Amino acid sequence: MLASGPLAGLKVIDMTTSYAGPTASMYLADLGADVIKVERPGAGDDARSWGPPFVQDTSAWFASANRNKRSAVINLRDPRGLAALRKLIGSADVFMENLNPGKLKSLGIDYDSVRAEFPRLIYCAMSGFGLDGPDHALAGYDLAAQARSGIMSVTGPKGGSPQRVSTALSDVVTGMCAALAVSAAVVRQREHDVGELIDVSLLDSDLAVMAPRIASFMAGEPEPAPSGGSDSVLAVYQSFPTADRDLAIAIGNDPMWRRFCLVVGLQELGAEEELADNAGRRAHRDRIVDQVTEKLRLRTAAEWQKVLGEAGIPCSLVQRLSEVVEDPQVAARRCLLPVPETNGTMHTVHSPFRLASIRQPRNARFPELGAHTREVLAEHGFTDADVDALAAGGAVQEGTGVRVGG
Repeated sequence: MLASGPLAGLKVIDMTTSYAGPTASMYLADLGADVIKVERPGAGDDARSWGPPFVQDTSAWFASANRNKRSAVINLRDPRGLAALRKLIGSADVFMENLNPGKLKSLGIDYDSVRAEFPRLIYCAMSGFGLDGPDHALAGYDLAAQARSGIMSVTGPKGGSPQRVSTALSDVVTGMCAALAVSAAVVRQREHDVGELIDVSLLDSDLAVMAPRIASFMAGEPEPAPSGGSDSVLAVYQSFPTADRDLAIAIGNDPMWRRFCLVVGLQELGAEEELADNAGRRAHRDRIVDQVTEKLRLRTAAEWQKVLGEAGIPCSLVQRLSEVVEDPQVAARRCLLPVPETNGTMHTVHSPFRLASIRQPRNARFPELGAHTREVLAEHGFTDADVDALAAGGAVQEGTGVRVGG
C-alpha cells in the first residue's frame, strides 16, 4: 500500500471492532500508517451490519471509520489462525484491541504475554471503563459512557429529562484520544526502540469532555441539570429563536457583551452596571434571555447573523445536516470525502486535522471483508500453498472485494 505522512512505515495490527477503535486506527491510517484490520470469519467487524443505510451492501457507519485500511480474516479459535496472528503482531509496531480481558488472556495476546515476547510493541487497549477498577470487565458502549460520565445529566431541555448527545460522541472522542496516545508512543519507540501500554476508555474520554463541568461542581457550583443548551458559566452563550429560525450566539467577554447590546438595540442592558461582568449576567440570565429573545424575534436569523458578524460577535445558524453538507466553508475545506467507486452515494468526513506535508488526503475505499488476507499473510512469510491450506482448514478466510489502494 502506498503511503505518505508522518506515520509512513508504521505497521498497525488492529483487532478493534464497532466504532471507537476503528476511528482511532483510521486516523493513524490517514497519517500514513499501514493499518491491517484483523476481522473474525463470517461477519467481520460488528459495524459492518450497522444499518440501514447500506450503500452497495456496505454500512455507511462502517465506511465512515474504516478508510485507508486492509482487511485480513483470521479465525482465532483455530490454533493455526492464532499462530498467524502472533506472527503479524511480532512484526508490527502497534497492536490495538478492544476484546474482553479474559478472552485476551486465554488466547495469549494479553499485554503481559505479548510484552514478554515483543518488548518494543505499542499495545493499545480500548475498553468501556479501563483496565483496572471494579468495573473494568464490563462491556461498554457510547450510551452507557455518556450516562455514567454525567454528559446526559446536563443535556436536554431545561427542566426536562436527561438526553444522550445524538451522535457517537464517546466513540469518536475515544478514538481521537487513542490516536494521540499512539502517536506520542511512536515518537519514543522510534527514538528508543521501546514499547508502551496505552489504556483508553470510553468513560475516561467522556470525563475529559465533562472536565469544565466537573471542575466547576467540585469548586462549589450547584449540581447542574439539563439547561436547554445554555452554558453553565458564560452568559449569553446559547441559541435563540428569531423571526424564522434559531441562531446560536456566543458572548465570551465583557466588551463583546457591550457591542452585542449596542447592535441589537438593547443599550439599556449594556449600560446596567450589574450586568457589566459575566457573574452579573449569570445572576440575571433569565431576564436577559427574555429581552434578547423578544428583540431577536423582530428580524430573520440571516439578518442578525450579518449584523452580529460585522460587530465581531460569534454566531451561527443552527444548521440541519442538509445545510451542513452544503456549507461553503465545509466545501472549501473539502471536509466531505467521496468514497471511491460509490458514484458519490457515500461519503466520509475528513480527519479533523490537516498537515501541509499531506497535500492530498489519503482516501482509499474501505476494505471488503478479507480482501487482503492473502496479501497480508504473504508479506509475513506465508506461501500461496500455506494460505491455501489455512483457508481450506478454516483458519483464515479470503474475500473477493475491492483492494485498498492509497
